[in-house]
Amino acid sequence: MTRTIIFAKAPRPGFAKTRLIPLLGAEGAANLAHRLLNTTLASAIAAQVGPVELCVTPDWTNPAWQNVSLPEGLLVTTQGEGDLGERLAQAAQRSQEAVLLIGTDCVEMSAPLLREAAATLETVDALLYPTLDGGYALLGLRHFHPSLFTDMAWSTATVARETIHRIQQLGWSLHLGNQLHDLDEPQDLAYLDNQKMRR
Repeated sequence: MTRTIIFAKAPRPGFAKTRLIPLLGAEGAANLAHRLLNTTLASAIAAQVGPVELCVTPDWTNPAWQNVSLPEGLLVTTQGEGDLGERLAQAAQRSQEAVLLIGTDCVEMSAPLLREAAATLETVDALLYPTLDGGYALLGLRHFHPSLFTDMAWSTATVARETIHRIQQLGWSLHLGNQLHDLDEPQDLAYLDNQKMRR
């Protein structure tokens, strides 16, 4: 069994997908973030590889989430304080199962991809699907180690490369998945699936 943990910001104007605001406007960027969240949740649930956890910021009780409805039975947790690494580490460490850590920004995130990742994770210690910008869209772990999240230059082009290096330093077996695309900058919208997202 593999736990899928989805990291998400509340899709509110001025808070989510801020780098897309110059092109889409604050409302447009927030609406896209909301659609991406819904699509990612649907994919994770449809994959049926284990529990699905939505790890949010701010806390779910914050009014920023008031217009967001979630599937029944979904576990919702709070990301907590600290940089992205600290928040990812907290989520990964508390899981009793192998974990797939994902965001909501990946164009190619789908139930088949998550099933493929979970199946692969049964045979390796870790797997990573890098993104075009040098980060990663999916990190799968059968074990926890804090070095994968500590003192990392998050949101830079070195994240995937450095994470791979640290996994190798641990002596863990690693599967490197296909390169994927995140929607962070205006030019990334070229990768958007028109049917899936622009409704």
